[in-house]
Amino acid sequence: MLAAGVGVRGEDAERMQGNPEFMQQAIELATGNVASGRGGPFGAVIVRDGVVVATGANQVTATNDPTAHAEVTAIRNACRELGDFSLAGCVIYTSCEPCPMCLAAIYWARLDGIFYSGTAQDAAAAGFDDAFLYQELKKDTGERSIPAVRLLEERGRESFDVWRRSMERVEY
Repeated sequence: MLAAGVGVRGEDAERMQGNPEFMQQAIELATGNVASGRGGPFGAVIVRDGVVVATGANQVTATNDPTAHAEVTAIRNACRELGDFSLAGCVIYTSCEPCPMCLAAIYWARLDGIFYSGTAQDAAAAGFDDAFLYQELKKDTGERSIPAVRLLEERGRESFDVWRRSMERVEY
């Protein structure tokens, strides 16, 4: 798996030759989303073997869902289209460098690479500043601005024990 398209070297750099047409489509999704009043300036396109599998635009305000970022929406659409939770073999084109949530979703979906246009600094200049989230993630749980308290410690592993014993589990 490639790391965020930044610092890619050697064979991965050769393999990671993006297609400007797919990036243009992601940018047009982002711009059209704003122009239509449906949401924020973010668009994403997921591609496998040179074919668009799915797209997504930011739908946070349209759906009152803070997780409905363009990348997450595109991942949900691609998984539905392919009938699989793994998007191995696919890459994502996104109009802006992914936020921490989207980056995590990209890793969980096992995408092979990320192409982006705008940077986190560009997003921050427009009022979408993810720097706070990156700082929070570096802190110990007890030092974060949203309190997190562990409860029922003695029962916390039960579901994992059941998972390990299950003969019907699907590894992911």
